[in-house]
Amino acid sequence: MTKFHDPIRHLKYLRQSFSQDNEAIGFFISAGCPLSVEMPEGQGPLIPDVKNLTIAISKALASNVDYNLLISELAKAGKNPDNIEDILSFLRGLLAVSAGGEVRGFSEEKLQKLEKTICREIVGKLAVKLPKAETPYHRLCKWVRSIDRKVPVEIFTTNYDLLLEQALDDLEVPYFDGFVGSVRSFFDLRAVEENLIPVHWSRLWKIHGSINWFQETKGEEKKVFRSSSSDLPNDVDASHLIYPSHLKYEESRKMPYLALIDQLNRFIRKKSSFLVLCGYSFNDGHLNDAIVNALKSNPTGMVLALQFGPFEHSKEEGGVPRYPKAYELAEKQHNLNVWTFDKAIIGTNLCDWKSSKNEDDEDKDIRRFVTEEKIEGESPSWKYNVKLGDFSEFTTFLKQFIGSDAGDHDGE
Repeated sequence: MTKFHDPIRHLKYLRQSFSQDNEAIGFFISAGCPLSVEMPEGQGPLIPDVKNLTIAISKALASNVDYNLLISELAKAGKNPDNIEDILSFLRGLLAVSAGGEVRGFSEEKLQKLEKTICREIVGKLAVKLPKAETPYHRLCKWVRSIDRKVPVEIFTTNYDLLLEQALDDLEVPYFDGFVGSVRSFFDLRAVEENLIPVHWSRLWKIHGSINWFQETKGEEKKVFRSSSSDLPNDVDASHLIYPSHLKYEESRKMPYLALIDQLNRFIRKKSSFLVLCGYSFNDGHLNDAIVNALKSNPTGMVLALQFGPFEHSKEEGGVPRYPKAYELAEKQHNLNVWTFDKAIIGTNLCDWKSSKNEDDEDKDIRRFVTEEKIEGESPSWKYNVKLGDFSEFTTFLKQFIGSDAGDHDGE
């Protein structure tokens, strides 16, 4: 068993993996990624984390009697009132059993109205634009368009925002997200499952829905569509189709979610597939199961989770593991690797990063992504960090190996 992981060696392997044009390469973009977008001094993050998003929504709905009642009932049920995704999941659980009567003091009509109200507040916080041309999202998309590939790049995301769409559009990267049409695009299940889109188009799979996806009711039939705008259409009975929970919805709502989870499963099961997770905390048991089960069935597949921050919280914060579920899974599954800033689990082995400092193997382009910190003491030592768990640092790594002029535009 190794006593340390050499960051230079593993970064070289990562660079080599990204240079392949005939293998399945994918990215999984999750909640931590928007926090990496640099904002002007004095301004908060572009999109708040779940905790602060919940605080903002609860403040906006402080005078809403039904919302306050929902929070009260949520607390009685032992659920977390500080997580807007848990709040929305609880509401939809009530909605699923409310037909023809009342549940916890709510009629079906009140629950439907409250769901739309909460979703509109979420949209109000997430309907933002990237502040400038050079952001981590743009660097990722520059890399995506940098090589003509024999196998399309696939991007999965649990985020509801439109930041990836903006960056892809800004850089004119063709992509398919499961919808076809223009004014009111509809979900094309056959195109998704049979992979009918040209290879040079990248794929964007929004597993938890999007702020510009809607469910429309016409008579007794419900349809899912994507608007060309994030604004709620005023001429239809439509509700935002965002679903952080994993409840079994009616077929029209369930269909996109299950189809896209299946797509994630299919991707990981491809021969020699390589999926990089960014900003994902492993708090979603359903997604964890989908990833691990696919890896178990495909020993040639690899998932690399790039985690923000050191392996453990600081002593002031209790010194407990920062991503315990990720570590638990990676220590059992050989082809699920987890990199934190100061440690990594590779091939089920947890070790510190430690550079061999072999001058014969010097690679300045790679070494710039390894930082060193001297630890004073009777026997001074060095602590090594690989900070690709910062989405900004990771996309800088990608851009480093595109080439000096690939993907550049005037003014960027």
